[in-house]
Amino acid sequence: MTQAPSTDTVDSGTPARPARSRPAAKPHGQWKIDGTTPLNANEEFKQADNGLNVRERIETIYSKQGFDSIPGEDLHGRFRWWGLYTQRKPGIDGGKTATLEPHELEDRYFMLRVRLDGGALSTEQLRVIAGISIEFARDSADITDRQNIQLHWIDVVDVPEIWRRLEAVGLGTTEACGDVPRVILGSPVAGIARDEILDPTPAIREIAERYIGDPELANLPRKFKSAITGHPSQDVVHEINDIALVGVVHPELGAGYDLWVGGGLSTYAKLGERLGAFVSPERAAEVWLGVVSIFRDYGYRRLRNKARLKYLLEDWGAAKFREILETEYLDAPLPDGPPPAPPTEPGDHVGVHEQRDGRFYIGATPTVGRVSGTTLLALAELAEAHGSYRLRTTPHQKILVLDVAGEHLDAVQDGLRALGLDPAPSVFRRSTIACTGIEYCKLAIVDTKDTAAAAIDTLEERLGDISHRLPRRLTLHVNGCPNSCARIQTADIGLKGQILPDGEGGTRPGFQVHLGGGLASEDRATAGTGRTVRGLKVFADELPGYVERVVRSYDAGHEPGESFAAWAQRADEEDLV
Repeated sequence: MTQAPSTDTVDSGTPARPARSRPAAKPHGQWKIDGTTPLNANEEFKQADNGLNVRERIETIYSKQGFDSIPGEDLHGRFRWWGLYTQRKPGIDGGKTATLEPHELEDRYFMLRVRLDGGALSTEQLRVIAGISIEFARDSADITDRQNIQLHWIDVVDVPEIWRRLEAVGLGTTEACGDVPRVILGSPVAGIARDEILDPTPAIREIAERYIGDPELANLPRKFKSAITGHPSQDVVHEINDIALVGVVHPELGAGYDLWVGGGLSTYAKLGERLGAFVSPERAAEVWLGVVSIFRDYGYRRLRNKARLKYLLEDWGAAKFREILETEYLDAPLPDGPPPAPPTEPGDHVGVHEQRDGRFYIGATPTVGRVSGTTLLALAELAEAHGSYRLRTTPHQKILVLDVAGEHLDAVQDGLRALGLDPAPSVFRRSTIACTGIEYCKLAIVDTKDTAAAAIDTLEERLGDISHRLPRRLTLHVNGCPNSCARIQTADIGLKGQILPDGEGGTRPGFQVHLGGGLASEDRATAGTGRTVRGLKVFADELPGYVERVVRSYDAGHEPGESFAAWAQRADEEDLV
């Protein structure tokens, strides 16, 4: 046997140099380990004044003295705790996004995010949002893939009145943005679906009422995303949230939730992991509080790009995370539990579906989530005219009208189509989502909403001859920058905005292409991120042509019953370009 060289000598017994001591690892900024001394400017401003406190200044100073009276740490930081971001100044092209300072990119107007936990809306509430849009937001409104409604062109002088109107009908913007617990995604068919495992509404309501706006949870390392569903379609994109509770039936304990933690996309995609723990309905809020408290106390705060829960989970592993949760944050351990069964139906809820009470809900499709105050007002009037007073938004930029009697189905569907809210859309209109894009977002590089909408129109025309052979859903996700607000890594075709060289010394807006990603669905048992083909990029104005080519390649080359994602993962590169 060959003897390993001694670590004490080198070359014929020459004494080795003393080993250099490694520098001590820098602290991560974990409060329970490293203490609470701020390690960067973001942590300093959050500790100097809780973000929730900015509301009083908005109401008493900034709304009266105007935009120029707002100091930077409030404008670019604490305003987010109340759902306010400065929007992008018109006319600044994407090539300047990374080179200009925030004050050079931003307009004197705000995006305002209305928080809708579980996506639940009454027609009265929708009327109020619509009125605010028409009166204060230039008729703008977008349904997001986080179930919120976003308005634009908001002047700070109008914010107190907007809050007054929202809060008068039980709505608000508290912690809609910022390093806080963001909106709680919830099943859009909670409490009404015939095949529901359990209704998550009580859990969502308890968490929102007890903990949203709590100063003790208003300084997290970064944002914290939650999702809760009791529907077997797993309709809340649970794999990409910091915490998710997914409906299951325990063989001994009955209906409850399977616990997932640590999901997130952005520039580093990581799917959430099961902890193998069963959460009874009465413990849902306790467990949610435990997970968010772990993030607050142990989350990494020194480097902002490592400050999401997924990085802590990656270092700890699921077993240690569960141990810390149960021993330090819960009153009792959690029993082991089964995983959720694979979905057997789409989770976007598009179309007409019977409720458990014999009435119906109708899932309608605004094109890439873009609506308007005028449209929302007309939608509220349409629903009320046919006896419906409840709606839900979805994590797929859709909107549902609930409680429709059978005799009104045709009239409501016709009315929805007239509003541009299609209850029976083409595969591309149904399955395309887009982030805010360069129109309003300071981080964006390319246009998304208009690009995606134009692509849908073109694809419907060009692919009409094979539309009957395509899957019910073929997801096309269009994102304006690398941050993946539109979930590009989990789409059949994901598009990440970039500025591309045009070959003539200039540049043009375009996209890097990701293929074959997806979350758990009726044609995919488990989630997975997409495939990136080296050099596969497309100019924005050539997007429809590219999608047409790759869809026709799929149509010609897939096996019977094979999904687009499965085909794209195995296809030769020449079939994907």
